Amino acid sequence: MLSNNNALIDLVRMRMPYGKFKDYRICDLPEHYLVWYKQKGFPAGKLGQLMGLMYEIQLNGLEYLLKPIKDAESR
Repeated sequence: MLSNNNALIDLVRMRMPYGKFKDYRICDLPEHYLVWYKQKGFPAGKLGQLMGLMYEIQLNGLEYLLKPIKDAESR
């Protein structure tokens, strides 16, 4: 299970390890990709949990929550 304290930071820092969007940050994965994974099943482990969280964030229009973290990471 993800730690609530670090989940948003992990969305910005962790990168997709394989596939068409390899090396994309989880927070930058396109919506259609996350929807596709939601339908087929997210991968096991932390990656799948983060992808599921990002899916929910996009579904509910909460991407603004990641902006301060993205800004801090780009400094």
